[in-house]
Amino acid sequence: MTQRDDDSPSSSSGLLSGQNLLRPRAVAATRRGFLRDVGAGVALIGSAGLAACGGGEQIEQIPVSWKHGVASGDPLSDRVVLWTRITTDATGPVDVGWQVATDEAFTNVVRFGVSTTSASVDYTVKVDADQLSPATRYFYRFSVVNQKSPVGKTKTTAATGTTQVKLAVFSCSNYPTGYFNVYAEAAKRTDLDATVHLGDYIYEYASNGYASSNAATLGRVSDPTNELLVLTDYRKRHAQYKSDPDLQSLHASLPMIAVWDDHEIANDTWKDGAENHQANEGDFKLRRAAALQAYHEWMPTRVTQADIIYRSFNFGGLVALHMLDTRLIGREKQLDYANYTTAQGLNSAAFISDLTRADRQLLGTTQTAWLQKQMTDSTATWQVLGQQVLMGRMDIPAPILFDALNPGTGVSISAYTALKIKQATAPNTLTPTEQFILAQPAIPYNLDAWDGYYAARETVLGMAKALNKNLVVLAGDTHNAWGNDLKDQSGNQVGVEFGVSSVTSPGFESIFVNDNPVTLAASLEQLIDPLVYADTSRRGYSVITATATECRCDWIYVSTISSRTYTATTGKSLRMLPGTGNRKLVATA
Repeated sequence: MTQRDDDSPSSSSGLLSGQNLLRPRAVAATRRGFLRDVGAGVALIGSAGLAACGGGEQIEQIPVSWKHGVASGDPLSDRVVLWTRITTDATGPVDVGWQVATDEAFTNVVRFGVSTTSASVDYTVKVDADQLSPATRYFYRFSVVNQKSPVGKTKTTAATGTTQVKLAVFSCSNYPTGYFNVYAEAAKRTDLDATVHLGDYIYEYASNGYASSNAATLGRVSDPTNELLVLTDYRKRHAQYKSDPDLQSLHASLPMIAVWDDHEIANDTWKDGAENHQANEGDFKLRRAAALQAYHEWMPTRVTQADIIYRSFNFGGLVALHMLDTRLIGREKQLDYANYTTAQGLNSAAFISDLTRADRQLLGTTQTAWLQKQMTDSTATWQVLGQQVLMGRMDIPAPILFDALNPGTGVSISAYTALKIKQATAPNTLTPTEQFILAQPAIPYNLDAWDGYYAARETVLGMAKALNKNLVVLAGDTHNAWGNDLKDQSGNQVGVEFGVSSVTSPGFESIFVNDNPVTLAASLEQLIDPLVYADTSRRGYSVITATATECRCDWIYVSTISSRTYTATTGKSLRMLPGTGNRKLVATA
């Protein structure tokens, strides 16, 4: 699309009433001349009088609707990306006006312009509205002639001197699984600076695929019904998600800073393929390119290159938020336990050799060097990594893991816990089989996470330690909530990780089906040394609050996603204090 903007009006005269000020007499004017002549009296800049100037289609006879709402994203101290999509029968380009104001009535418009959209971008509109003031809340809207979009709210970041930053964090929103009550709950808040989405904003599966058993009952059957493979597929799926009223409410209330994970393309994506991409599904590079094109069309991202999503945001010198790509740029293919398992058990030597290979990449060398520079140059109190997968060491006893993956090959977590108690209280009563079970090693439960990329994790942790930074890692992907202490291989405490639950996607309750979720979470906290907190069955989001003296996470859960009637509760709050000797999870004051 083509964006044109103009300097803000020198005054706000109250003429910005939303009436159609574009009359046929304006047709002869040039675009920029038209905007200059209207000046402060422009209402919502449409396209009826502009079409004859070589731009968008004459639209007076073509109705336009805003079925997918409005959104903003990637806020900086002087600009923010504005987004919408028009639904129209037009076949050619359409000019869409936009405005930014300091008030909801649009009596003080500070920026305005016209952006041209077309079928080449699926009639989406993205505007990088600049020349804004730091730490300021704004209202924005779009128009085609007198057909106005809903009004959205957004906020720029502080340039310096901020005393608090508050971010809402989300991950894993599978549309057919349930209602987006988590988004609805967060949209009610008035105390947030921005939202952060860590990926799996959409899912690529067919309508009878992952976690869709209740979709028909809920009226949430995936569209299109086939698995996403080509550009039109990904566009339709994004359109379906953006049609959800709760997601629209969230986007209209705050700017979003987002990264993709795997399901925006295909499950367990890596740089050259994906688990959910088979040879008969065509060229993976073409599928990936289609997915990324649709993503940037439909998301309020500021992008200069389609496959580069990593970028940094400064929140007033207090928080430096570095959004990473752990999925596409540098990730090598995931390891698979099946390739190391024999009739005698796990071939530990071969597995560990491959797992700990010094050059095994997750971020890639270019992104790693970029992160090193960002963290080196930043003087912010908190260095926050917004990224997809768990960084904390999540080693689970092998018998539990294998039983979860293939029931009958190990033991349930409750049975294993009982054996540990027996080992501690009556070791002489253990049978040879029980002794064998207890002798098995603890191994990473998720090789798609940083646990599958040891050297890459050590590089990042070593970077933060050497630079003496207060490191906070945000993670999604798992559909469960986690609070982890981050330690390097030598056991040095480096930082903390706040893992967010999912918006709708099911957690461990769908894997460890024979274990009580509360008992399961408590057992994991006991079995996994760096793990301070776990919730393995509830859907929710996290609120990160940073001040000069602490960085705190509140895990917030909704009671159900199967009904639009729900309640919300804060399940846990933990914090990290800054400075050497701290940098670990502690209870809130």
